[in-house]
Amino acid sequence: MVDSLQPREQDHVLIVEDDERLASLTRDYLEANGFRVTLEADGARGVESILSLQPDLVILDLMLPGEDGLSICRRVRDDYPGPILMLTARTDDMDQVLGLEMGADDYVAKPVQPRVLLARMRALLRRSEPVEESGETRLAFGDLDIDNATREAWLAGERIELTSAEFDLLWLLASNAGKVLTREEIFSQLRGIKYDGQDRSIDVRVSRIRPKIGDDPNQPHRIKTVRSKGYLFVKDA
Repeated sequence: MVDSLQPREQDHVLIVEDDERLASLTRDYLEANGFRVTLEADGARGVESILSLQPDLVILDLMLPGEDGLSICRRVRDDYPGPILMLTARTDDMDQVLGLEMGADDYVAKPVQPRVLLARMRALLRRSEPVEESGETRLAFGDLDIDNATREAWLAGERIELTSAEFDLLWLLASNAGKVLTREEIFSQLRGIKYDGQDRSIDVRVSRIRPKIGDDPNQPHRIKTVRSKGYLFVKDA
């Protein structure tokens, strides 16, 4: 089945998956929708494949022979700037949380639904497109600077290491400084899906961002949790 919405010109996707049937079906579906796809079945070779190929996006299975997906994600994160989409067991919330903590940008639960996978991939790939908006692209909050044009942030002049997903969340919160954003609003804008009330990915990312921007995880002053609502980025923290 070919989806009517096409990706950018020949985005290259690396699928690290040892289930040969699933990998082949996914490759065929993505190629039919305009992607260029490379398969890697061995986790032990996963790191080398990601770093040498530098694909536009990686689909990474959690359970792999040789080396598991969490370890691979952790090892490549500093040298691979592209999005990593992790495949996880549907019932294991801890797998999803650990994947995000290791630097994955998003996850899709097995069994994989092709249209859901495609939608998540598009959302991740859109993040790397050039900024075309005419609004403000650089924000400053004391010693914290955030630049949406270069997709970089600095604390006291030192560049902050952020994953693509972490930067997107930080920019969304900072560009709405002084306003409480609900989890529903955050999910809608960043992932294009409805919040199911269970997904913890936003909470995990906030917990990773806080220490990077000098926020005390126990008593945050920059990104505050508003109970039963969402998050507030404080203008004059």
